[in-house]
Amino acid sequence: MSGQIHNARTPEIEIDSMFPDRWSPRAFLEDPIPDHHVRALFEAARWAPSCYNEQPWLFVYATEEGARNRFVTALMERNQLWAVRAPLLIFLFTKRTFDKTGKANRHAPFDAGAAWMALALQARRLGLYAHAMAGFYQDKAHEVTGVHRQEYEAMVAIAVGRRGDAVILPDDMAEMEMPNERNPLADIAIKKSGR
Repeated sequence: MSGQIHNARTPEIEIDSMFPDRWSPRAFLEDPIPDHHVRALFEAARWAPSCYNEQPWLFVYATEEGARNRFVTALMERNQLWAVRAPLLIFLFTKRTFDKTGKANRHAPFDAGAAWMALALQARRLGLYAHAMAGFYQDKAHEVTGVHRQEYEAMVAIAVGRRGDAVILPDDMAEMEMPNERNPLADIAIKKSGR
């Protein structure tokens, strides 16, 4: 494996531009998102595939200032600095067990990831950006959303909005305000022969 990281698309491989166009900025405008666009984000996520069609994800969101401010308190301090401006904040949870059997659903995080990607791509179709954050406090996320910890696991926090200018960010964050690079294709997809 090469260990090199590439930002550009592999030139001889054609993919839809929606994939490299999706990235996670931190500079958000505070402009409200129309309700029908918010609904469209979750409608796209609703169509994600899942094991046994259980759809184990749960999105709990806030658009009003008071609720958003409560959600921000569950974020780690560094994420609070920028996410406070986002007009839509979301916590994504996964149900710990299958509805049909009551057994542990080890596929739920994978399925929730598919729902997140659907939401993120729909955001770009609407001229929005979505930024998922691992940096939050799980107990606090359950507290501010009212979602039971025994039944659901908090996976990520998500900020959604229109992209603003990087000058609104602290200097160290402004320097990072660009799409992340990607590992080479050869490092993530390995073909094995039949021998």
